[in-house]
Amino acid sequence: MIGKNAIVAMLAAEFAAADMACIVENIFKDGEWAILEWRDPLGLRGCGFFHLVDDLILLQRVYWDKLRFLTMHNLPIPGKEQH
Repeated sequence: MIGKNAIVAMLAAEFAAADMACIVENIFKDGEWAILEWRDPLGLRGCGFFHLVDDLILLQRVYWDKLRFLTMHNLPIPGKEQH
């Protein structure tokens, strides 16, 4: 995914599909890198890794359990037959 507009469109679609919130548990910083550990009100946990230079995010990686998220929000699971 490249560009601010693509990121905004992706996040808008994801937030429209489920009631989501991010509760910060920890923030760690070391030089140009920061880590955000979070959870949501339903107990889903995740973390994000950010490479920051001159107050700009050059790289972001986010890890979370997508299957658990889809199940918790009663959303379709890709590749699974729906009944």
